[in-house]
Amino acid sequence: MTSEQLISLFGAAVLAGAAVAAPEAQAQSQGAPQMTPTAAGTPEARNRALVEAAFASWSAGTGGPYDLLDDAVVWTIVGRSDASRTYPSREAFMRDVIRPFNARMREPLRPTIRQLTTDGDRVIIFFDAQGVARDGQPYVNTYAWFWEMRDGRVARAHAFYDSLAFNDLWRRVSP
Repeated sequence: MTSEQLISLFGAAVLAGAAVAAPEAQAQSQGAPQMTPTAAGTPEARNRALVEAAFASWSAGTGGPYDLLDDAVVWTIVGRSDASRTYPSREAFMRDVIRPFNARMREPLRPTIRQLTTDGDRVIIFFDAQGVARDGQPYVNTYAWFWEMRDGRVARAHAFYDSLAFNDLWRRVSP
């Protein structure tokens, strides 16, 4: 998928998500039972179940979406934030972005899915997340992640977010 196609998909996801909250997110927030990966038949259903479960455990503070990353994942942060670049592996991404980010937080980031879209092994997650930095200031951001899944693992990711909010935290609070 080209960068132009990703940006086009991102725009569509943002517009659709901004118009109404996704039924899946509403159901998740209302405690509706979630499909398990083994119960899912199609790639879309399996991937949706995996992502919903990962985000539910992230929100509960018991796990998260990074558990789904393949060791050889290629994660690209698009834009001009201090962390924007391509990370060639799970360890590089976790070491250079996620661990330093989490070290800046007093209360961890908690996500709320606005929209979750699956198409075969492609997954788009449009979500808000908020937490509290170590300096007591809130951190609030909106994200759109475009994932390519392979055998239930994230093989490639493109992430979009508000780089101003990210850079403010990254520069203001030391890990």
